Amino acid sequence: MRETHRPQETAGDSGPGLPEHRPGRAFVHASGAPGSGTPHRSDGRPPHTPRGARRPGPAGHLGTTPPVPGWPASLLLGSLVALFALITWQVAADGPLVRLDERVGESLFLRGPSGLSQLCSDLGGVAVALPVLVCAMAYALWRGARRLPVYAALTMAAVPALVIPLKVATARQGPLTEAVNYYPSGHTATAAVAYGASALLLLAVPRPAWLRAWMPPAAAVLLTAATGAGLVLHGYHWPLDVLASWCLGPVLLAPLWWVSGRRRGRAGRHG
Repeated sequence: MRETHRPQETAGDSGPGLPEHRPGRAFVHASGAPGSGTPHRSDGRPPHTPRGARRPGPAGHLGTTPPVPGWPASLLLGSLVALFALITWQVAADGPLVRLDERVGESLFLRGPSGLSQLCSDLGGVAVALPVLVCAMAYALWRGARRLPVYAALTMAAVPALVIPLKVATARQGPLTEAVNYYPSGHTATAAVAYGASALLLLAVPRPAWLRAWMPPAAAVLLTAATGAGLVLHGYHWPLDVLASWCLGPVLLAPLWWVSGRRRGRAGRHG
C-alpha cells in the first residue's frame, strides 16, 4: 500500500482543500495558514526580526517593551535643555541676550490690568499650585494608582532643589527692585510642574466621562502660560526668567510622563 501524506490542520482550520505538506518543502508559517499571526518558522526557531524574537507575555500575548520617547519627543526635550543652557550662560555672563531681555521687559512691565496680572502671577504660588497637585494625587490614589503620586511628589520636590541653587549662583537682579536671585522664575517652574504633573496623573487613571483627554494638558499649558505672562506684565520677573522655567518644566516632567505612559499602555492592553 502506497503511503500518502495527510494535510496538516490547525486549530482554526478544518475541511477539505488544505495544501499537502510535501517532503523537503517547509511552510512559511508553522500553522500552515498564511497570515495566521504566528511569527515562527516551520523549524520552530523565531525569524530574524525583532518582533519575532520577543517572548510571550502574560496570558500568551506577545511581550511589549515599555514606551520610550520617540524622535519628536527626544528632539523637543533636547532643544529645551539646549535653550535653557544658553539662557543660563547668558544670564551668568551678562551677555547681549540679557541686555535685549531687559529692553523687552521694560517695554512690557505694568502693562494691562494690574489686578489680572497679579491674579495670574498668583497661579504659580505654592498656596495655589500645590493644592491642585495634592488633589490630583489623591484622586490618582483613589483610582488605584499607588506609585504615580509618589513620582509626582518627587518631581515637585525637584523644583526647589534645582531652582534655588540656580538663583543663588546667577544672583540676577530683579526688575523694579534692588533684590537679587530672580533667575529662573520659581513661580513659573512651580506652575509648570504642579499643573503638568496633575494633568499626567489624570490621564493615567480612569476619568469621568465629561473630562476629555485633551482637557488636562490644555489646562496645564494655559495655567502655566498665564502665570508667566502675569509675572512679566506685573514686573515681578524678566522675560528670560520665565522662558527658562518654561524650558525647565517639561524636562522635569519627562520621567513622570514616561512612567504614566507605561501605566496607560498596560491599562489599554488589559482593557
